[in-house]
Amino acid sequence: MKKVVLAYSGGLDTSYCVKYLSDELGLEVYTALANTGGFSPGELAAIEEKAYALGAMRHVTLDVTGEYYERCIRYMVYGNVMRNKTYPVSVSSERTFQALAIVRYAKEIGAGALAHGSTGAGNDQVRFDLCFSVFAPEMEIITPTRDLRLSREDEIAYLKAKGVERDWTKLAYSINKGLWGTSVGGRETLTSDQPLPEEAYPSPLQREGKEELILAFERGELSAVNGTVYADKVDAIRAVEALAAPWAIGRDTHVGDTIVGIKGRVGFEAAAPLVIIKAHELLEKHTLTKWQIYWKEQLGNWYGMFLHEAMHGESVMRDIEAFLEHSQRNVSGEVRVLMRPYHFDLLGCSSPYDLMNASFARYGEENNAWTAEDVKGFTRILSIPQRIHGAMEN
Repeated sequence: MKKVVLAYSGGLDTSYCVKYLSDELGLEVYTALANTGGFSPGELAAIEEKAYALGAMRHVTLDVTGEYYERCIRYMVYGNVMRNKTYPVSVSSERTFQALAIVRYAKEIGAGALAHGSTGAGNDQVRFDLCFSVFAPEMEIITPTRDLRLSREDEIAYLKAKGVERDWTKLAYSINKGLWGTSVGGRETLTSDQPLPEEAYPSPLQREGKEELILAFERGELSAVNGTVYADKVDAIRAVEALAAPWAIGRDTHVGDTIVGIKGRVGFEAAAPLVIIKAHELLEKHTLTKWQIYWKEQLGNWYGMFLHEAMHGESVMRDIEAFLEHSQRNVSGEVRVLMRPYHFDLLGCSSPYDLMNASFARYGEENNAWTAEDVKGFTRILSIPQRIHGAMEN
């Protein structure tokens, strides 16, 4: 029997796939969950139990959270990546690293095929297919849910006929959680005008009043939270999430273009990502030059777009990463953040590389590095192109 590795989450679509691949196609099904920081130990244990109950030959959890940070998240922070100036490319950036982990596992066990449960209407089908095609071109890709155009009712009826009895009641909201944020989809996100209600978000408001948070960065990476230094940057992100999520901050709705060309709308909550990115961006405003900031904005936008479209393997991404990392050599210091219900404010920052250097000038107050006559001459020369153009116009 040919081995197939199924990207498995424990939900309806992938549960159907386990049964279909084994019973209808006669394959040995190996289920693999690639964890990018979104599951608790209890959740992982429950998913494993369900996989074996469905008939999986073997189930594995592949923890790629550290790899996801090192190869992706830190560059998204360096680039202040916010797709359409809103979304920190949370779940969409995870899929590449989940797919890569599944390919590696499939090669380890000598599998001849890869499978996923994505439908034909979203982005994930392209992300998994693309990574599988690039990094395992010799393996067949099997996608029953998409190819058979199955409805939820079709899948539930099939599983019941196979003796699989569970509560398949569709939750009101679809939640996808990872280290870098949580997406929230529901009936409101299928419209253009309806906001998600309070109960749709998995992290409810728990705090009142105000609380200050101090984030320290070292060469662009988050290094300490409220004075506690973290060698493991994943732990630092989780510390910010634990402090910021109870304030119900980092919520928004992202509207953008899907890979397949249609418009899509999804809610999300990303307390730690938004606080970290905005704090990092403020520190850069003080420590980078005008043109560094300008080109970082252009490249960060491209980087986020390519991540969203599963193009992490494109060689230009390594070039962009090299630029982004080099730009961070002076991005060190502390940023003070004030958290309150549903909002946060950046209070200010301190850095040994702050370019607001008082020895040169104080904006609007005094100048120490030039004279009044210098400015008069500078302004006159600066005006020449406009004066020439004006003369021609007149």
